[in-house]
Amino acid sequence: MQTTIYKTCFAILLMGSLLISITGYSQQTPIQTYPKIAGYVGIVHPIVTFSSDGTHTNFKDSYVVGMPIGINIWKSAKIGFSSEIVPFVKATSSGSKVNNVLFHPGVLVALGNGFTFAGRAAFETSGRYGLTPVFNKVLKKNKGSSYFIALPLPARFGNDLPSSFGIGFQFGISF
Repeated sequence: MQTTIYKTCFAILLMGSLLISITGYSQQTPIQTYPKIAGYVGIVHPIVTFSSDGTHTNFKDSYVVGMPIGINIWKSAKIGFSSEIVPFVKATSSGSKVNNVLFHPGVLVALGNGFTFAGRAAFETSGRYGLTPVFNKVLKKNKGSSYFIALPLPARFGNDLPSSFGIGFQFGISF
């Protein structure tokens, strides 16, 4: 009889230990520590720009492409800081050159479901300045990287040119 009690107690302890260890492992999720730093690279295509001079589209008389390189520092899961540098290359029928470099610091706000809003200040080597609200969506999240798309909406002023508003398309990878 004592042997049966010992076997029963041992079986209960064994089952309890297994249940505790299984539930313990299944509930463990990686805890994010902040600040969290992520870098990224991408390609940005200005699509259209509106100003009092008229509507200008990319691909018509020339092709402009930007190559953003940036770093995001997340203070918490909801808010962070970002700094980006974007050299722009302009290609025409007669050649190509770097025609502008943009310094683009800003604030990041996580909107949930992979969406992020970036409110950026803009300072260009062309003498223009302004603001760029950017709406970003993570398309695929891997263990060490994420693929994203973004919709930048640049507003620019200064350098004796009319104010302008544009729409662009960006895609890239963060790591």
